[in-house]
Amino acid sequence: MPIDPVLFVGLALALGFKHSYDADHLVAVSNFLARSRSLRRTTLMSLSWAIGHMLTATAITVVLFAFRATILQGFLEYLEFAVAVMLVVIGVLGLLIEFRVIHRHAHRHATEEHDHAHVHLGQTRDHQAMFGIGVVHGLASNDELLVLLVASLSVASLEALVGGVALFSLGVVAGMVTFGLGVTIPVRRWGTERVRRAINVGAAVLSIAYAAYLFLGFETPNLIPSVNISLAIP
Repeated sequence: MPIDPVLFVGLALALGFKHSYDADHLVAVSNFLARSRSLRRTTLMSLSWAIGHMLTATAITVVLFAFRATILQGFLEYLEFAVAVMLVVIGVLGLLIEFRVIHRHAHRHATEEHDHAHVHLGQTRDHQAMFGIGVVHGLASNDELLVLLVASLSVASLEALVGGVALFSLGVVAGMVTFGLGVTIPVRRWGTERVRRAINVGAAVLSIAYAAYLFLGFETPNLIPSVNISLAIP
């Protein structure tokens, strides 16, 4: 028998919230969120990441559902490698910024002040970077979202799948915004410049170390304990 609609909504949201706490997600975004001194900026960066993740995860999930992973599965497995490479790049750039190899300067808009990093290719913006990171993470989700919705929530049609992905994505947004504010509020309230720098360097080093963990073939853990929510019909 079909799953109750209210239960479906609740579980899809909960699964999205939990998914946002995958370790590779948190390690990557921490390099940007730890530098934020504005709750508004943190929220917008978290949303940028979640939108990028949602767009590619939705596209991959629909394609896999339509073709049942017969063609793309082998290719998509290589995208986990792309996440590890991205973490190395983020970590190295973070260290270069903190040790003044790449210069940052304050830039004031009408409502807030923030930093830009000068690189030879031009200025990079944190919101765009967070969106790009979300895109890579969404690609690397490959068939995980499909398994969650089809096996755990008994989704059988493309329409229900798209609805489930939308609910899942709202959960991802809520989870990442919650994490972002949880990082920014303590640093903004109690962090001295020395503390902030230690956190930024630590986040960069952790990013590189976690990339090495992925290169060695270990799977990404999730900080929220798993529970058995399988409701599939035999």
